[in-house]
Amino acid sequence: MRGYIQPGNTITLPAPYAVASGDGLLVGAIFGIATGSAAINAEVETLTEGVVELRKAPSQAWAVGARIYWDNAARLATTVIASNTLIGAATEPVAGGANDTIGRVRLNGVA
Repeated sequence: MRGYIQPGNTITLPAPYAVASGDGLLVGAIFGIATGSAAINAEVETLTEGVVELRKAPSQAWAVGARIYWDNAARLATTVIASNTLIGAATEPVAGGANDTIGRVRLNGVA
């Protein structure tokens, strides 16, 4: 097909801050998960689609299907809209305890 480049489920992006494998990152309107470590402004292969585990705001319960946002200042997933960026939806419920700091999210592919 003319003009087709790639599926786009992983793309190379400049790291907006130092990242480790599994860290979330937001570059403009693109949110993804670093597949390796990278220094600030270094290129990093980034997963943009699929279901991933992310660090989440503690003491925050999630329901299946809840909209999940990226808090770029705290670098955490959250259900709080505020000035945060929509990144996907929760795929599993998560309790709201102080130690419940990981949640599963189906990424939208674009923030």
